[in-house]
Amino acid sequence: MTDVVGHWLSGAPFEGTSGRWADVTNPATGAVTGRVALASRSDADQVIAAADAAAGEWRRTSLARRTQVLFAFRELLNSRRGELAELITAEHGKVLSDAIGEIARGQEVVEFACGISHLLKGGHSESVSSGVDVHSKRDPLGVVGIISPFNFPAMVPMWFFPIAIAAGNAVVLKPSEKDPSAALWLAHLWKEAGLPDGVFNVLQGDKEAVDALLESPIVQSISFVGSTPVAEYVYEQASRHGKRVQALGGAKNHMVVLPDADLDLAADAAVSAGYGSAGERCMAISVVVAVGPAADELVARVADRTRTLLIGDGGADATADSDREADMGPLVTRAHRDRVASFIEIGEQAGAKVVVDGREVAARGAADGFWLGPTLFDHVTPDMDIYREEIFGPVLSVVRVDTYDEAVALINDNPYGNGTAVFTNDGGAARRFEADVHVGMIGVNVPVPVPVAYYSFGGWKKSLLGDTHAHGVEGVHFFTRGKVVTTRWVDPADRSTGGLELGFPRNV
Repeated sequence: MTDVVGHWLSGAPFEGTSGRWADVTNPATGAVTGRVALASRSDADQVIAAADAAAGEWRRTSLARRTQVLFAFRELLNSRRGELAELITAEHGKVLSDAIGEIARGQEVVEFACGISHLLKGGHSESVSSGVDVHSKRDPLGVVGIISPFNFPAMVPMWFFPIAIAAGNAVVLKPSEKDPSAALWLAHLWKEAGLPDGVFNVLQGDKEAVDALLESPIVQSISFVGSTPVAEYVYEQASRHGKRVQALGGAKNHMVVLPDADLDLAADAAVSAGYGSAGERCMAISVVVAVGPAADELVARVADRTRTLLIGDGGADATADSDREADMGPLVTRAHRDRVASFIEIGEQAGAKVVVDGREVAARGAADGFWLGPTLFDHVTPDMDIYREEIFGPVLSVVRVDTYDEAVALINDNPYGNGTAVFTNDGGAARRFEADVHVGMIGVNVPVPVPVAYYSFGGWKKSLLGDTHAHGVEGVHFFTRGKVVTTRWVDPADRSTGGLELGFPRNV
């Protein structure tokens, strides 16, 4: 008996009427564990209408009450995050510790949103003209849409919906159909926290659900994370229908290792950032740029560490044949596993040296799981497909260059501009690197430079469509509109009128 994963409409489960379903699988075993509803346009219209019906009352709810609901949600999530982590592991495949970490980073945005009252304050100027005052305010948009990817089914939605809800909006979340249950679990938690029905809704589905959100005149904004081709589609379609859009696309993140760097620190960072979550994250390091004489020793240290990684079922306890849990789980689907494996063959044929071959992995788990071990390439060149393409899997490429300037040129010539890192003990070199590279997020001796919630997340170039990054102050501005109000009140001690004046208004 498989579980049925439906939509969430006005505070209750809703199976929909489309009659279309997709299988949900456990990547560690290959077994079908459930089926998820794929919304029809009619299903989508009902969910969007429910959000619209709730939006007006929620925007009129006091900031104090909204904040109380946010705090209640935070406390519930803290106490029950283990449940959510197990759900993520069962459908995505990432190891349990990685799922817990994902939730913790999303929780940072919840906590940031709990203090949104300060960020929604406007300004006030008295007597800008005779008897005239001006004040500004920020109003919610109304109904907002969130389209999230498979790789972070909890964290990515939490980049957006805590701020959207705290600001007074109603949300329709469209999760990935590959791991849809986390969104439904979060919906239940919101209800338990006291959020009014209809303020948080879940629309399951595929492109039909996405298009419904992009085209609906009710939905005022779209927040998206995924591949660049889909981000471009979302941006173009949503903009055409008059919505504001933040569409975060793909990445090809470089990690530059200068000759003076601590090579043990750099090797640890490369392995952690390259293979964490099986490389299925937009902030994964996929290219290590070894500058000058550091290359040989760095590659050897990365390879030694890579070979120690334990690959297995991320939800299983340590067994008798191992005294620790798995470091890396399977990939999310068999099709994706095969696509990533094909890049290993492509790189090998192009002349790159396979130092560690993930196709030879002996995984601890069911043979039918979607297994692919960490792969390390050396002597990769910028003309190779494994360098140019976003592989989105546990494949790490080492590019050797002679100088700092060559390393910076590699980063700046790349069409993506999400994140990059530099490892060095030279503060001057690090400071120059910050100014020289054309990317949105930089790490100095930090391999995955995901900023804390009160700074905004997002890249440059093809890594971002739209002008607004996720969370932080930019996120608050995205989910609100500025409004300026100019007022004049007649002084009760002076009832004289100003008379008719057809000329352009003057401040006096």
